[in-house]
Amino acid sequence: MGRYRPPAPKKSPYITGPGMERLRSEEKALWLRRRDVTKALAAAAAEGDRSENAEYIYRKKELREIDRRIRYLQKRLPDLKIVSGSPENPAQVFFGALVTIEDSDGVESTYRIVGPDEFDEQPHYISMDSPVARALMKRHLDDEVRLETPGGDRIVWITEIRYEESSDT
Repeated sequence: MGRYRPPAPKKSPYITGPGMERLRSEEKALWLRRRDVTKALAAAAAEGDRSENAEYIYRKKELREIDRRIRYLQKRLPDLKIVSGSPENPAQVFFGALVTIEDSDGVESTYRIVGPDEFDEQPHYISMDSPVARALMKRHLDDEVRLETPGGDRIVWITEIRYEESSDT
């Protein structure tokens, strides 16, 4: 039996419209992939001795991974809330904002604050549950923000806040 792991903290239930569409299309693609893997698994099982059948063992593992992801998506999708449009105060950082920050060396970085289910889609997307996003939330233009990073605390300034509907930003 494995070691006990406490449950992970609950993720925020917010997502952008394009992010929700990607998750739904992923679920559909997984169901199609599952059908193909099941056929291949049945063919491998018909070959005889399963204990030394590498194809059978591989397909069982692949099917288990697909089923795990499908279960996750079936539990997660109904709980998600799509956030669209700009907030009442676009000069303040909220979900969906494109935030440009500048550090003391003059290096600028731009991040888009998105839900925890879509932050890995683009290199500049960060989860709203991340320490950087939590530090930026509800801040205003030209605010000084202290970010806790593995290399130590950094002071940055918010130089731009934008809200866009485009999914490729």
